[in-house]
Amino acid sequence: MSDRARPVPLRAVIVAHGSPSNPDPQDRAMRALAASVARHLPGADVVGVTLASEGRFEAALDSAAEGQGAPLVYPFFMARGWFTETFLRRRTGNRPGWQMAPFGLEPGLPDLAAGTLRKTLAEQAWAAGDTTLFLAAHGSRSNRASRDSALRAAPAIAKMAGMARVRVGFVEEAPFLAETARDLGQAICLPFFALPAGHVTEDIPEALAEARFDGPVLPPFVDHHDVGALIAASLARAARARRAA
Repeated sequence: MSDRARPVPLRAVIVAHGSPSNPDPQDRAMRALAASVARHLPGADVVGVTLASEGRFEAALDSAAEGQGAPLVYPFFMARGWFTETFLRRRTGNRPGWQMAPFGLEPGLPDLAAGTLRKTLAEQAWAAGDTTLFLAAHGSRSNRASRDSALRAAPAIAKMAGMARVRVGFVEEAPFLAETARDLGQAICLPFFALPAGHVTEDIPEALAEARFDGPVLPPFVDHHDVGALIAASLARAARARRAA
């Protein structure tokens, strides 16, 4: 096989927002996620970074593109918005990169979340039909994309998990978490967040305590089982589509 006919290895940069005040924990989480994704893509070069770590995103793009063309850029965000459509593209600059849709719009996301919910229901010995799904999301006063992404995902997740009732509350817009999480009875909280940032580690627990919510609280999506396989499958599809284009 000639070099020209030889398939180009899949190269991808998975990028999250990160925490500017404390970037290291989320950087470690992204490196672990990239390693998990790469295990499902033999021969692929997958890097995980955050935008909060100065220069790492740009360096990852440069390294991935070296002699191989544009890498896939996978936004580990829950919705389209200013960060994915403007800020991320601005940070990419003139570097090559094939930007994909964000993680929160993955068609397989409801099934992934439903699998975690079913496992939790079994651990609690709860019937799904008697349990409310409380989805805790970010929201935004300035951009409807965050709200719409959560409202679209919530009923799909509940249906796949067999849960008859679903409520959605937001950190940054009404209906706020504390008011929505009240008087739910038997319920499970699913944070609609990619990483364990301040909203997950501080705002959600505070709101749930105020609402006297005492059900299980699931981790952000980076810690869900099979998230690496879900992203790997998406990257493989994008690579095939790019080759066919």
